Amino acid sequence: MATLVCFHAHPDDEAIATGGTMAKAAADGHRVVLVTATRGEHGEVPDGFLDPGEELWQRREQEVAEACKALGVARYEFLGYVDSGMIGVPENDAPGSFWQADVDEAARRLADILEEEQADVLTVYDDTGGYGHPDHIQVHRVGVKAGELAGTPKVYEATLDNDYIKGLWAMADELGLPMPDDVGEAEDFTMGKPAHLITTRVDVTGFLDQKRQAMAAHASQISETSFFLSMPPPAFALVWGLEAYILRGAAPGTAETTLFEGMA
Repeated sequence: MATLVCFHAHPDDEAIATGGTMAKAAADGHRVVLVTATRGEHGEVPDGFLDPGEELWQRREQEVAEACKALGVARYEFLGYVDSGMIGVPENDAPGSFWQADVDEAARRLADILEEEQADVLTVYDDTGGYGHPDHIQVHRVGVKAGELAGTPKVYEATLDNDYIKGLWAMADELGLPMPDDVGEAEDFTMGKPAHLITTRVDVTGFLDQKRQAMAAHASQISETSFFLSMPPPAFALVWGLEAYILRGAAPGTAETTLFEGMA
């Protein structure tokens, strides 16, 4: 069996981006390790959600622990940086923020875990971080470097199939999927990568219950009434049933259905 390490920016990112893949890998007997760069200190939280004196990072530590149980994660670690907030906010420049981290130093921290785990597979994000969040972009930079330092055999960029999502957008009314007011039009959707760049599509429809449980565990960030969790089951399956990746260094025409191609 192989070891999969998933590197993410904040607690809850793992559930959204790679949760199905993680749950499937664990069910197939692979060792699954989660590393998050930060504890999500600057996420948004509803007034009155936290207990008196409780800090958001404390709640998010609890939430990721519950999510890991749902996904079958054997080990989870924090890389030790502070959430940088969204682009253009003062937190971007704060000492200790992940956005300000020295890439080589941060990569060495992650590489130490990769080497300790003898990781076979590492997931990071694509070069845009999916949607331009500073910490997500830094996950790409740090993760790619760490994979090189550790000699990790396969490094995947978790992404979205932009063309697939746009296709679903056109079916939104039929799916009973009301789109949020602030998402704009399908032609303006820029998250992810075009379909022809996707090398690996993992069918996780058999693990959507675990993915949904992991999302729901992050209640400070993903409420039951959120767009993600309020989808009817058929829509949830269409949106989240395939998780898309780009295998770094893949030969032209690569079309995989697993991150463990060629591994026992």
